[in-house]
Amino acid sequence: MKRCERPLLSEPRTRVSEVIPMISRAYRATDVNRVDASQLSNSHPGQAVVVGIDLGKYELQAVARWQDGRFERPWRVPNPGQIPHLVGLLQQLAAGRRLTVALEPSGTYGDALRQALGDAQLSVHRVSPKAAHDYAEIFDGVPSQHDGKDAAVVAELAALGKSWEWPYDPPSEWEQELTYWVDWLDAHRRVLVMWLGRIEALLARHWPEATPVLDLSSATLLRVLATYGGPADLAADPEAVARLSRWGGRWLRVDKIQQLVGGARTSVGVRQGEREKARLRAFAEEALRARREVARSRTRLRRLAQGHPVLEAQGRVVGVATACVLWVGCGDPRDYSCGRAYL
Repeated sequence: MKRCERPLLSEPRTRVSEVIPMISRAYRATDVNRVDASQLSNSHPGQAVVVGIDLGKYELQAVARWQDGRFERPWRVPNPGQIPHLVGLLQQLAAGRRLTVALEPSGTYGDALRQALGDAQLSVHRVSPKAAHDYAEIFDGVPSQHDGKDAAVVAELAALGKSWEWPYDPPSEWEQELTYWVDWLDAHRRVLVMWLGRIEALLARHWPEATPVLDLSSATLLRVLATYGGPADLAADPEAVARLSRWGGRWLRVDKIQQLVGGARTSVGVRQGEREKARLRAFAEEALRARREVARSRTRLRRLAQGHPVLEAQGRVVGVATACVLWVGCGDPRDYSCGRAYL
């Protein structure tokens, strides 16, 4: 393996042109299956090493940073096919020395690697993406970022103590169920918003008097649309007022019902054909289905949050469902150093 040396940060740089050509060669990657672990170990006997990894969907790039400040060229690791080979290489390097693997959080792309590193009992640290971004120009005098350099920056920050432990801990059954219902809630809320947007456009054309009376997301309005498909059929139904009263219950005032039915009878909207009515009915049925799933998710999350001190405390301020979303997205707020860090 060839090694590259980054210029010491304390050295004066009078000509940027002297730095850039060296940097472009230094970040050329080599395939991980061509890396000789024995040669690397013999070249740095007993030295601690930090391996920074830039995570990508189809490829990882790893850079080893030795205790004396020297860097190896990046290793190109197809993801996920060469993860076992990379982990085996790191296990060989860890023999007789302290080895730390440093990563940036990158959604789910790195989860398989983190699990494999945990199974191999290798130390994993996390580096803040913002810290890595801010440090990019300090690192080599060039503000640009690319995979090989990003991995080197991550390794450097971890070596300087700007990281924290990030072991892979399999989620408990409770956390798995919480994540499931948060994901289910989010997916159906997005579906609901999509259908409501389509319904709003159609109502603006065919029944503009409806939404000033009832909110677009109102279960009663959606049920009216799913049943009648538009204002004409509602206005023609002699039982319309009684039906709406049953659907709305105590939450729907009589004057609102009369306004909605009256607006249907005198609507200035564009007259609908039968296919247009069918379209509005179908859209409303889908919106109602998504609305029911959102409500079911919220109910389940409230049950899961019962007796949980953090979720109950946050739920009193932002709502239980939002507290659950925050837990899944950001983790336990008690694990943060301060409130600002969590914010």
